[in-house]
Parts: sequence; structure tokens; C-alpha cells
Amino acid sequence: MTLTLRDVQAHPRVKTLMSKTNEFLGVIGYTEHGQRHGKVVADNTRLILEALGEDERTQELGAIAGYLHDVGNVINRDHHAQSGAFLANKVLDEMDLPFEDTVEIIGAIGNHHEGDGRPVSKIAAALILADKADTNRTRVRNTRQLMSDIHDRVNYAVTDTDLAVNMGERSITLKLMVDTRIASVMEFFEIFLDRMMMSKRAANFLELEFHLDINGSRLL
Repeated sequence: MTLTLRDVQAHPRVKTLMSKTNEFLGVIGYTEHGQRHGKVVADNTRLILEALGEDERTQELGAIAGYLHDVGNVINRDHHAQSGAFLANKVLDEMDLPFEDTVEIIGAIGNHHEGDGRPVSKIAAALILADKADTNRTRVRNTRQLMSDIHDRVNYAVTDTDLAVNMGERSITLKLMVDTRIASVMEFFEIFLDRMMMSKRAANFLELEFHLDINGSRLL
């Protein structure tokens, strides 16, 4: 495979998709879903696959899936995983990625959302874990509405995030530092429980145990 994440990032249509996805979600009040989020998820998807000992081709496909996973939001928030898979298929076909590689990517994208996704492959499982781990105050657009918007408040309360794979213990741990003066741990679980349970299923698919540490205490 010659196509790389860098090639995908540089493609004019991908740039437009990423920019407009972030813009449209901002209009309806969602956190940042642009190039920053895409790159963080791409990097963590690659990190997980590398830790698992997957080859460089698989790591690269995972990174591309991670970068493109949210582009379906440019059409609509509902069913964005599936519409994103169709959009990614179109762009990757134009870039002459072998179809067998494209299928791996769109299968992962189409299954990343906690509402209707499943860890159907190692790439999909790694993408799920990487996506759900990106909670951080840098994603909050408007700090003036923290008290009225629990999603912004919880994300803003997270001051540090780390996703660590320990192959010796066969575990993957999401470590968060949460400023409980801004949002409580209970509020975190109120909006993120479904995501954490999906992360657990994805880790189990990879034969890993998923753990959640908040402020140094293991909660899952």
C-alpha cells in the first residue's frame, strides 16, 4: 500500500469534509470534531494497533480510518458512521486505494459509533477505543455555556488524557484527570457510560481488559 495518512490529510476533498464537519457540528452545539480530533484519533488508533503487533499496513489503514471516522457528520449527526463510510469510500476510490484496503477502513468507520456500532475487526476495535478516549477541555468551543451544557462541562473538566496499552497485563487504560470543581465523576458517567461500555467491548474483542482511571482511582 502506498497511500498514507499524510496523503489523505492533504487531499482537497478531505480538507473540505473535515472543515465543514467541524463547522456544521459547531452550529448545532457539539464539541470540536475537526482536524485536531481526527489526528488524535488517528494517532491513538495507530498506537493501539502497533502495541498489538499489527503490521505497518494495518497500522496505516487504522490511522486513515481514525482520521476520517467523523466525516459523515457533514450530512447529518444521525447515522453519521454509516454516511461517513460511504463518503470515505468515494474519496479513497478516487485516490486509488486498493478496494480490499478501503473495505477495512469503511467497515471500521461504519461501526465506530456507540449507538449502533460493533467491533467487527481489529481496526474497528482500535478506532472505537481511540475515539472514545478523546475527551478533553480543548474540544470545548464555548466556555460561557458550561453550566447549562453537561457535555461541554464534563469535557472542560478533563484537564489531561492518556491512553495506555500494557501488553504484559493484556490491558488498555484510559487515564483522566478531572477537575471535580467543574464537573463531578457522576456527571462523567451520566454522559459517557455508553461510550465506556463500548470501549470495554472493543478491548475484549482485542483480548484486552479495559480500565478507566479518574484522578488516580480505578473505576472500571
